[in-house]
Amino acid sequence: MSIFHDEIEIEDMEYDEETETYYYPCPCGDRFQISLEELEAGEDVGKCPSCSLLIKVIYDPVSF
Repeated sequence: MSIFHDEIEIEDMEYDEETETYYYPCPCGDRFQISLEELEAGEDVGKCPSCSLLIKVIYDPVSF
């Protein structure tokens, strides 16, 4: 079981069409990220590449 820093709605995240990745600011100064591919596979955990924090991404898997 993971402990999440926060739960974020997918609509509040920034989407980069070039990388097909959703981003959200992390308190460490970097950004949480989760790819469109991960979301389509049912993943809901955004990870920060610079620290150990995680966020739970709230979205409707049916719409992906």
